[in-house]
Amino acid sequence: MKTPLSFPQTISLLAACLFTVVAPVMGYLSIGLAPVIIVGGSALIGLICWYKTYLKNPVEPGVILPLFILTVAGLQIHIVEEYLMGFAPAMSRLFGISWSEKSFLMVFALVGPVIYTLTSLGLYYKVHIAGFVAWFIFIGPGVAEFTHFIFPLLSPEILPHDPHSITTVINGNSIPQMPNFYFKTTGHYYFPGMWTAILPMIPGCIAIYRLLIRKNYHVNIPN
Repeated sequence: MKTPLSFPQTISLLAACLFTVVAPVMGYLSIGLAPVIIVGGSALIGLICWYKTYLKNPVEPGVILPLFILTVAGLQIHIVEEYLMGFAPAMSRLFGISWSEKSFLMVFALVGPVIYTLTSLGLYYKVHIAGFVAWFIFIGPGVAEFTHFIFPLLSPEILPHDPHSITTVINGNSIPQMPNFYFKTTGHYYFPGMWTAILPMIPGCIAIYRLLIRKNYHVNIPN
């Protein structure tokens, strides 16, 4: 017989479901389809994995917290490379979306670290919703970073055969200096963030393995 969810677990589940729906929709309205696929896909997979693991049986902080911190540390180093090499404008040219460097910095360099810090505290105290955020990070900035190795093979939506950086208006927003990293045009196999993409992937994948496979780490907490 399945144990019903406690009130805190139910609230956490509702909050996670709300995020899984609202975040991709907001990303689609403000940027375009790409966030729906990347953010929405990561959130949905993370939601399912979190529900089957951490929601009902939070693990000891010593198991998940170090790996989470290593993942976000690798992610922050990865974001430095993305910013320096023009990830946001490159994505705008690749997918025809209006993603400015300002919005990139706001989300990943300013708001992101606040969320990571609070999530670390939540994991230490076995807060249910913190486990969802951790799963989202392990799946998204963790596993999904492999997409950086695919992007150079995709033909950009905007002037794919022009190797020069361009400035144009997309969805009413002027996006300056959009570089082209299309391999067939540049002859160089690279996309911003590709060199450091593996940094959050390694601890993220290890965390997924330990949470899904090593079930002996799970501990019950009173409702």
